[in-house]
Amino acid sequence: MLAVIETHPIQYRGPLYRMLQRDFGVPVTAIYASDFSVHGYRDKNFGATFSWDVDLLSGYTSVFLSRVESGGARDADAASTAGMRQALDRVAPRAVLTSGYSPHFHRAAFWHAWRSGRPVLFRGEATDMQRFPRSIKDSARDAAISWMYARCARILYIGESARRHYRARGVPENKLIFSPYFVNTEPFQAEDPGGAARREVRARFNIPPDRKVMIFSGKLSEVKRPDLMVAAARRLPDAIRENLAILFLGDGVLRDALMQTAAAPPLVHAHFAGFQNQTQVSAFYHAADFLCLPSSWDTWGLVVNEGLFHGLPCVVSDRVGCADDLVTPGATGEVFANGSAEELARAIERIWPRVGRIEHAGAFDPGGDAATARACRERAAQYTMERAAAGIAEAYRAVT
Repeated sequence: MLAVIETHPIQYRGPLYRMLQRDFGVPVTAIYASDFSVHGYRDKNFGATFSWDVDLLSGYTSVFLSRVESGGARDADAASTAGMRQALDRVAPRAVLTSGYSPHFHRAAFWHAWRSGRPVLFRGEATDMQRFPRSIKDSARDAAISWMYARCARILYIGESARRHYRARGVPENKLIFSPYFVNTEPFQAEDPGGAARREVRARFNIPPDRKVMIFSGKLSEVKRPDLMVAAARRLPDAIRENLAILFLGDGVLRDALMQTAAAPPLVHAHFAGFQNQTQVSAFYHAADFLCLPSSWDTWGLVVNEGLFHGLPCVVSDRVGCADDLVTPGATGEVFANGSAEELARAIERIWPRVGRIEHAGAFDPGGDAATARACRERAAQYTMERAAAGIAEAYRAVT
């Protein structure tokens, strides 16, 4: 049996553990610090209170170290490993899967797993990109994580940036197994026959059928840089800017500032849909023509997986971790220099001829460039829950 240690049930990982047990024959018990994501909690970055509307717990065994109703942790930062050693002893797994460094819970969880004497697998959001200029503190951190990696029986890398990170810190090739980052597509609708969802969302926001929509999906926070999209739109030629709408899917502290900036001359058509749960997002992707993720730092960027799954090419900054894996300029999207509104504007201009869905003579054209939409879906199909589960199963069997 494999024990996985998490702060809380996560919308993309619960279904993964279910598949791992059901389809790959690896019994899974998840040891969670708290149940706040199924009980309901307030996400300070989204500025919303919610619980995920997908099944996170069936198909595998769950153990909770605390529950919200009994005074347990209400967010990941408050998660504690109190009771972890006893839980591992009761579960008695053959191997343990850990999944990160931050918050502190993950570092403490790794220590408990390693001290238990069981093989430890690691699958986290590692990247070879530096967020800030290197410092003495970074050198100490590198030494600490290299020590940790050396004590892992196998390491599961989520993409090429992560693989480079591990190799640079001395992890041998024979300890690395590919287990890609993915999104659970079960709640999504891959197709929009006849364009009904597209028309409904656009009508809700008064977006004309022929206007091209650039969608942003995520927290409206400084690190995600949604402001860069408005700044870039102002730098576009009038013919493009006037025919472009930005649809912000998500919420956060920058919402009011974005609304005010977009409304100032020259006008940028910006629309704000707020936070949407997993079963609701497909309609918004179908209403869009391409996705933009301008983050100044993103260890992966799962919304790119979502956009590609829906056939949308993606414009991302070169600080988005999945760029090497998912975004091929001229094919599945464009990459621009971090922090540059001018470079983002040029990327939008490059992608412009390849996007746009139109209605004509009563028929619906599902893509301005069918080859682009097809390339996007084909790329997304290489980063699936099945491949992620297969990698974990391979690592588990290798060490047990």
